[in-house]
Amino acid sequence: MSNAVRMEPMDAHNTTLVNNVHPSDWANPTPEGRYNLVVIGAGTAGLVTAVAAAGLGAKVALIERHLMGGDCLNVGCVPSKGVIRAGRAAAAVRDAGAFGVHVPEGVTVDFAQAMERMRKLRADISHHDSAARFSKEGVDVYIGQGRFLDHETVEVDGTQLKFAKAVICTGARAFEPPIPGLKEAGFLTNETVFSLTKAPKTLLVVGAGPIGCELAQTFQRLGSEVHQVEMSGMILPREDPDAAAYVYESMRRDGVTFHFNAKAKAVAMANGRKQVTLEKAGQDETIEVDEILIGVGRVPNVDGLNLDGVGVEYDARTGVTVDDTLRTTNPRIYAAGDICMQHKFTHAADFAARAVIRNTLFPFLPKAKLSSLLIPWCTYTDPEISHVGLSAHDAEKNGTAIDTYTVQMASVDRAILEGETEGLVKVHCAKGSDKIVGATIVSSHAGESIGELVLAMQHGIGLGKIANVIHPYPTQAEAIRKAGDAFNKTRLTPFVAKLFRKIIAMQR
Repeated sequence: MSNAVRMEPMDAHNTTLVNNVHPSDWANPTPEGRYNLVVIGAGTAGLVTAVAAAGLGAKVALIERHLMGGDCLNVGCVPSKGVIRAGRAAAAVRDAGAFGVHVPEGVTVDFAQAMERMRKLRADISHHDSAARFSKEGVDVYIGQGRFLDHETVEVDGTQLKFAKAVICTGARAFEPPIPGLKEAGFLTNETVFSLTKAPKTLLVVGAGPIGCELAQTFQRLGSEVHQVEMSGMILPREDPDAAAYVYESMRRDGVTFHFNAKAKAVAMANGRKQVTLEKAGQDETIEVDEILIGVGRVPNVDGLNLDGVGVEYDARTGVTVDDTLRTTNPRIYAAGDICMQHKFTHAADFAARAVIRNTLFPFLPKAKLSSLLIPWCTYTDPEISHVGLSAHDAEKNGTAIDTYTVQMASVDRAILEGETEGLVKVHCAKGSDKIVGATIVSSHAGESIGELVLAMQHGIGLGKIANVIHPYPTQAEAIRKAGDAFNKTRLTPFVAKLFRKIIAMQR
């Protein structure tokens, strides 16, 4: 039997969620014989590994100590995008006057209703990741803490499971920075912020990476007064600076107050509020807020697995050590997802799991390699930023010569008509060719658009060929075709242009 789990607020929606992904009355199966795979952790990597392997005929056990679906379903992608959508709706109402739609004064945001909507949709989706569904798919689902006993045995709640191969998919959790007074004052992370039912009047967001920026902008739009602290001089420091600048301007107009080149030095409570001391340019500044949201990185879940006992090397900061085939230092044990990968995205975990299945169940086939995965990403601010491959900074650092083709969204008719002209498409090609080596898109739906360039990179389709693909008019994706046109224009050298003029003149 599993221990009961609560997801605050424990309303009907969260009750449905928990009943799906951690049912309190779940009875763990009795193992019969050796498993082909024992998977520890039922986030994206674990779920994909387990269900796909079982579908191929493997005998599979899946162990989860907390909530099936992992971060993505419960405290990550799904709830955040639900709340972000509410923030976009609020911004659309705010800006409706520009389109001739005049909204009466007094329109308010019902934060509690927006959060309830998110909880309902999360619960509606949760059956896909439920214990019952995976059991029906032929996976033996065990709810409880799993740990290695030896090189062929995992124990879960006193039951021993024998395995031919095992896969560690235990993911990561929010990093808690050692700021004096922070723990005593209390703080939010992505794991707790979606339990709120009342918008904090003032919110301090520590960190300006993807999670920090997405939630800072959203909470500002939903009625909070948001301050954001970043140690560097700009938001989204891993993104193309031109791209990040568009998001910065959008967030600034939304009303977010930024504190760059700053760090939270200490936290204290006073009159029921949190007083945060910031260090900026060698000077201290104190701001008073109702809540603090920490968004400064992830820590791998390596504790409690007895990795030392089975010869699996790991680092408390970077996670389990794997080779390019996702095999750990114990040849019978593999890993996938946030526990071992630099790119901590749901889609990256999904495709890493597919590689693990190939490498564990079909050893006679050529090995699938992590380095062969082309992993795009998207930050769901407004506008969004999506990226794949090399950036200009990466190319310079690696000594890779590139040509860059940039199309501003302000030159794209659909973006103009939508009032969404802030953004760009930037495509990097190998110097002197149309081979795409990287791309960045900034637009309202950049995440939907980047797939065309990922497909081209994955299958060796050059930027020049994209120019010859008819795109519907008017669409914002036309910006990608325009980048292809920009490449083709570079082929029209003075010599070629002169030759073309002579050929045309001969036909008069």
